[in-house]
Amino acid sequence: MATRLFHISDVHFGVENRAALDAVARAIHDERPDALVCTGDLTQRATHKQYAAAAVWFEQFDMPVWLDVGNHDMPYYNLWERFSDPFRRFRKLHTAVAVQSFESDDVVLLPLLTTVSAQRRWPWSDGLIRPEALNQALEALRPYRDDPRTIIVTAHHPLHGPQVDGPSDTIGGLAAFPSLAQNGANAVLSGHIHRPFDEDRTIDGSQLQVIGAGTLSTRLRHHAPPSYNVLTCKRGERIKVETRILDRQK
Repeated sequence: MATRLFHISDVHFGVENRAALDAVARAIHDERPDALVCTGDLTQRATHKQYAAAAVWFEQFDMPVWLDVGNHDMPYYNLWERFSDPFRRFRKLHTAVAVQSFESDDVVLLPLLTTVSAQRRWPWSDGLIRPEALNQALEALRPYRDDPRTIIVTAHHPLHGPQVDGPSDTIGGLAAFPSLAQNGANAVLSGHIHRPFDEDRTIDGSQLQVIGAGTLSTRLRHHAPPSYNVLTCKRGERIKVETRILDRQK
């Protein structure tokens, strides 16, 4: 037996691709994975209407749903809320449809926050890992240091850049990478760039399997069509990643 996860990202309700969402929903209902993981950007502008649409879609599934917050999931039009309580709307959705933890015989999911309401550079949409966010992730990893299962950290932004030896758009990502690996993480799931990938990366002598999901929205980049990943996880083995490419049509 193995644990199967459907990994989606960057749904962007408000500019979502309905055909792609319908295809994923059918596959989930037909194949019944052990959990659905979405690594952020659930909405386009974090409006109440867009969050309501996201809630309707995620509520249809009778299996664990795991959600990360993305840079598009903080208010764009209510600056007071963006700076005083940027994740309030996301927390409401999370409470309604998502689980706080997920473990199986093969895998453990743990979150890493890479999204901030503002930073000292532009664009604010790029990732930033604050020390307290990394410390929370490392503390969450602590009980699993000797666990034989696959320990997966989930985040919205990739920790690394597109080039193996190149820079990362996520401030603190390259420093967080070896810290996570040395404290028991085996893999990192992310989204944000709207392009799927599956690589084994080594930074400062530490290795992680890094897996990115594409988008299920109409905001296509890199000429990459909508897609999602199906992950097959067995303890002690590399995660098997199947990327399913969907029709570009809305």
